[in-house]
Amino acid sequence: MTKKVIIDTDIGSDIDDAMALALAIKSFEIEIKGITTVYGDVDLRARLAKKLLDLGDCPNIGVYAGIEKPLLRERDVWMAGHEGDGVLDEGEIISYESQHAVDFIIDTIMNAPGEVTLIPIGPLTNIATAIIREPRIADNVKEIILMGGVTRLSKDSLHLPITEHNIHSDPEAASVVFNSSAAITMVGVDVTHQVTIGREHQRQLENSTPLNNAIAKQMEKWFDFIEEDITLMHDPLTVSLLLDRNLVKTAKGTISVIYDHRHPTGQTLFTLDQAGNVEVCLEVESEQFLNLLMHKLLDGNNQKRR
Repeated sequence: MTKKVIIDTDIGSDIDDAMALALAIKSFEIEIKGITTVYGDVDLRARLAKKLLDLGDCPNIGVYAGIEKPLLRERDVWMAGHEGDGVLDEGEIISYESQHAVDFIIDTIMNAPGEVTLIPIGPLTNIATAIIREPRIADNVKEIILMGGVTRLSKDSLHLPITEHNIHSDPEAASVVFNSSAAITMVGVDVTHQVTIGREHQRQLENSTPLNNAIAKQMEKWFDFIEEDITLMHDPLTVSLLLDRNLVKTAKGTISVIYDHRHPTGQTLFTLDQAGNVEVCLEVESEQFLNLLMHKLLDGNNQKRR
C-alpha cells in the first residue's frame, strides 16, 4: 500500500529540498498528493517544484504556493539568490494550482482522515496556519514527519549548532505545531549532520535522467555557493523514513520551542516522556541511507503517477 503524503517545502536554496522531492518521485511506495511551498518567494519555489515534477514525469501532481513570511512577520527571510538557476529558463511560463497551500493542506487531510502524512521540510508556517484555522487536522493527519530542530543529545553533539534554520526562521509556528496533538517525528540535525553527499554523487546523477540532470545542475550551484565539495542531506533523510524507519533510532517525548523575538532564537528543548507526541531521531544508519537514496535516484520507479 502506498503512503499518501503532502510535501511542504522551501525548495530552491539548499539542494536537499530538490533531492527530497526527487526521492519521493522515484519511490513507488509514496503517493504524492501535492506539493506546497513556504518561506520567501513561494511563487518561484512553486514553479521550480512544478518543473521538477514535469521532468520526473509527474505532471499531474499539484503544486500550491503558501505563506511567504513568518507567522508574526518579525524575522527576516533568507534566500540564497540562485533559486531555480540552471533549471528554470528565463521567461519560461510554468503554471501551478491557484488554491492556497493552507487550504489545500486542510482540505486534503480532512477529506481523508488518518490517511495523509505531512512532510514539512521548510519553516513550519503553512502547517501552523493550517492547524490554527482548522485544529482538527492535528487529530486527522496520519503523522507529521518534519525536518527541523536539534536536541544535542546524539553522538558528536558538542559540534552541533544550538538552533536549526527551519525552527529559528519561524519559532512561533514551530511552537504551534509541536504543541498540537499531532503525532510527530522530528528529523533534526542530530542525525542529518551525519548524512552527506559529494561531487562524486553529483557526477553519477548527471545525464542519467532529465530529473537527475536538473538535480545535478542545482547541486553544482549549491556547492559553489557554500564553497564546499560535500553537503548535508537533511530533507532526503526525512523523506526516507517513509521507506525505512529502521534507518533511525528515536526517543519519545515532548518538544518545547524556546525563543524570544530576537533572531535567531528558536531552540528545541526535548523532554523524555513516553506519553509525549514527538519521536526525536537520535541515531542514523548513514551508509544505509545513502545507498537507499542513490539507488532510488538512479534506479527508482519512473512510472507516471496518476
